[in-house]
Amino acid sequence: MAPTINPATHPIKMLQFNTNNNSRASSTQQRPDTTASGSSMYTQAEDESNGEASTCGRILIFLSWVLVVLTMPFSLLVCFKVVQEYERAVIFRLGRLVQGGAKGPGIFFILPCIDAYGRVDLRTRTYDVPPQEVLTKDSVTVSVDAVVYYRVSNATVSIANVENAHHSTRLLAQTTLRNTMGTRHLHEILSERMTISGSMQLSLDEATEAWGIKVERVEIKDVRLPVQLQRAMAAEAEAAREARAKVIAAEGEQKASRALREASEVIGDSPAALQLRYLQTLNTISAEKNSTIVFPLPIDILTYFMKSKECYEASHSKSSAK
Repeated sequence: MAPTINPATHPIKMLQFNTNNNSRASSTQQRPDTTASGSSMYTQAEDESNGEASTCGRILIFLSWVLVVLTMPFSLLVCFKVVQEYERAVIFRLGRLVQGGAKGPGIFFILPCIDAYGRVDLRTRTYDVPPQEVLTKDSVTVSVDAVVYYRVSNATVSIANVENAHHSTRLLAQTTLRNTMGTRHLHEILSERMTISGSMQLSLDEATEAWGIKVERVEIKDVRLPVQLQRAMAAEAEAAREARAKVIAAEGEQKASRALREASEVIGDSPAALQLRYLQTLNTISAEKNSTIVFPLPIDILTYFMKSKECYEASHSKSSAK
């Protein structure tokens, strides 16, 4: 004989039990003319119908066992089922959940004709959210896509509380992505992807907990901007970089001029330093193996010739004056 389920202890049946009580109370409030004797008669009739259903269920379970015994060993091929390590089986007997929760992994037993079961995969699934056209808080239209990693954490709840847990989770992921991006500025979307992903993961996990779904991770894949906005942002970035380059070049020229002034002061204090610099320049030119070499003429030689010319002109002018 199949075990009976106590509505006061089973979590899902407790919800149904409370719902029946609430509906019963609401129906009593809607009918103020109902007397106490009338409500007691209604409760008594409901209890009698539940008792008849329980009796009918016991009879059907007994007949199912008789069928299994009469058709052995062929019935064992139908009664014994196997689920994998990553799967669980949720069994319904006459439309009610079998006590004990989901079965598996391994082998389990079902009764023919009165038991129905569903397999639930507990492995992590990946959902690629399609690109969503979102209007940001600063009125910029962007296209955002993401990846959601989730798994079934409670097989019984995922079957009993929602029609299609996977489809519902995917639709909720799309809606959450649009709502989250709509409350952010463009610069926040581009620079704070990790923060946005974390907030989306918490929001999805909280919403899907009642469906037996655990959202493990949310990642934003790409943020696509309009072509005109991309050109405007590129022009702005290019102008900013050119301005920084000009400032850096000006600072470099200023530092170089100060260094040259200091070098000229050092060379002026020591005339031999100019000759050493001259020799160093010749060494650098000869090391590069150039076909054309510019040989600078020492300034001292020119000074000597200029002084000789001035002395010759002075003597010539004195002789002509005599």
